[in-house]
This record gives sequence, structure tokens and C-alpha cells, in this order.
Amino acid sequence: MSSLTKRVQYGCGVVKFKFSTKAIHGHGYSDDFGAFIPPIYFSAIFEQLIRETGEFRLSDRGFDLKYSREENPTVRILEKTFAPLEKASDCVAFNSGMAALSAALFATIKPGCRIIIPYEVYGTTLQLINDLKGFGINVVSVYPSTEDVLESINENDVIFVETITNPTLKVLDVKEIGKKAREENAMLIVDNTFTSPILYNPLDDGASIVVHSATKYIAGHNDVIAGLSATKERELLENIWNWRRKLGSILQPFEAYLVLRGLKTLEIRFKRESTSAKAIAEFLKEHPKVVEVHYPGLPDDQYFHTASKLFKKKLFGGVVSFKVKGGFEETKKVVLSTEIIKPSPSFGGTESLITQPVVSAAKFIPEEYRLKAGITDNLLRLSVGLEDLEDLIEDLDRALSKI
Repeated sequence: MSSLTKRVQYGCGVVKFKFSTKAIHGHGYSDDFGAFIPPIYFSAIFEQLIRETGEFRLSDRGFDLKYSREENPTVRILEKTFAPLEKASDCVAFNSGMAALSAALFATIKPGCRIIIPYEVYGTTLQLINDLKGFGINVVSVYPSTEDVLESINENDVIFVETITNPTLKVLDVKEIGKKAREENAMLIVDNTFTSPILYNPLDDGASIVVHSATKYIAGHNDVIAGLSATKERELLENIWNWRRKLGSILQPFEAYLVLRGLKTLEIRFKRESTSAKAIAEFLKEHPKVVEVHYPGLPDDQYFHTASKLFKKKLFGGVVSFKVKGGFEETKKVVLSTEIIKPSPSFGGTESLITQPVVSAAKFIPEEYRLKAGITDNLLRLSVGLEDLEDLIEDLDRALSKI
């Protein structure tokens, strides 16, 4: 076994420590020069056989290390660092969150099976799952509530939920859903992007797979597209890895380096963005041009109790949704009137962003379902970044004064 392979194998030597220590030091990398920042392995190929022994060169999880479409040491260091943060035994890194979800679905579905999905989810996720109907998969869309998901679960189903729904920030009781899934021998896939492993670990509560758009909080700088799929189950891991290998959707080494770098500041960024988001939600609740605010960190929010029960910290994320007085045009005017806050449909990065969900993430949800879920023309979704809170509030106040 080469020294490189040994270094990858013996990463994550700080499992006993707390979150940020693991995020910063969990890769355990070192080399003959004493470097503690892992290098970027751009090599497309590796020597398949170890000359000294004639044995096949393997990564630490036993897969061939010969071709970067399958395994890459930089990508592997990211996976080994992230897995314990999500309470997983291992994870697989992808070139986007949708690629991570696609592989997770392909690893769990079978012809004729049912997928249970709330109809308020990220629009491209909804498109992907509905397109599976053409391959003999039965898709059951339900109202985005814990009760409706629980009532729909049958034996051997695949269930997909978001910990916090996009865009109205409903908080589903994943613990109860996970319990029912295990009782019914069903597979639960949870998109944990909105909470990150800072707040919640679905694998501890019955989820089979957790997926992330690492583009958001985990990388955190709006400069990389990436995804992660994590599990505690070896068979699922192998299936997900094999789908990544066949689809060619592995994260590239430079992007893996950027995500690994962003991961080091995840906790401090998430705390700052959550704190600012709560203050902005409180400001918006009192604003005369705002008619409704969705933020699970507000004590009078419908989902405050569920969020407080599930989340490990008294934090509720950096996204706030709110409805303004007026219709589509007035709402669009707010988006166009902000100066610091930019009109863009992502979240979790250093820059604050604002978007109208009906023309972005939610535009693929049928209008009937959008209205039932509360996704109306006057709804805005705000992703709070790291700018000074006072500047963000003044920016919002100026924009709202335009309507």
C-alpha cells in the first residue's frame, strides 16, 4: 500500500471532537513536508498495480484507485471529512446536488415501486422524480406535512422529504417519518441542505440516505457546484458509488478542494447567517408592507415546536420567506429595488440573495399545488449572507418602500 493510500485511509482521526474541530482537522492529511492542507490531485489516472507487491491499488473503502471518474484522493479526503459530520459511515461526492440525489434514487428504486414525495420541494427534484413515472415508478404526491407523509407510507416505499421545505420553510418531523419508514421496511431519503449537519442528522432518526447540495451552506461561497450523498449502510454506499461511476458524475478535484475549504467555516457562517435571518424575520413581521413571514425560528411560527424538537442548536437557518402587499408586479419590484441583496435563486453563501419562487425554484410545481402549499405570486425567499445586519435591513426597507 502506497503512502498516499495510507494517508487517505487514516484521515478522520478526530472523530471524538466537536463539529468545527472535525470539519477543520478531520481529513488527517500530512506529508513528508509537513503540509496540513491536502493537495489537489489533478491526475486522471493512477498506477493500477503497486510495483512492490503486485497488488491492486485500492482506496481506503476497497474500491480501485486507478481512474478519477471512479475515485480521486482529493475527493476522497472531502468524503472522509464530511461523513462523520452527518453521522454517516461514509459518503459519495458529486458534481451537483441533483447528481447526488439522482444516484441516491437509482440506488433505491425498483420497477413498480412507489416514491412518496411532498409536492412542495425544489422544482428540479420534483421534475426528476415525476419523470421516473416513464420507467415504471409510481409517484405519490402529498401535501407537505408530517401527517400526510406518514399516512401515505406503505411497505417497501421510497420516501423523499426535505428537512425544511423549499420555499415556505415548513419543518417536517423527520424523526416520526423515519420511524414509520423503518417499520414498513421503506427507504427514506432526506435532503438536508436547508439545515446542514450543524442542526440535524437525519441518519440518526431512520433515514437511509441524506443528500446535500453542497453548493449551498457547505461550500458556502457561491463559487462551486457540488453534491454529497451520505449513508450508514455499506450496500447502499456501494450502489450509490456504482451509479456515480456509471453516470460519470464524480466531483472534480479542484471543486472538492473548494468544498473542503468551505467546510472549515461552516459552523461560524451558519451561526452568523441564522442570527441575522432571525433578526430580519422579526423586522419583516412588523413591516407595514409585509403581510406574512415564514421562519421556523420565530416563536409564533407554525413549525417552531417541530424545529426546536429536531434541531441540535437554537438556530434555524439563514433563509426567510415572506409575502408582501400586492401581486406579482409589486413583488418583482421589491426584487429589482434591492441594492446589496442580489436577485438570484441560491442560498447559503456569503452574499445575500432574493428571489420570487414562482419564477424560480417553484415554477415546476403545478399551480394547484403551489397555491395549496402557500406559494403565491407575492412570496419572496431571502437568503441571508454575511453582510452587516443593519445594511441588509436598510436595503430591505428601501426596497419595500417602493411598493
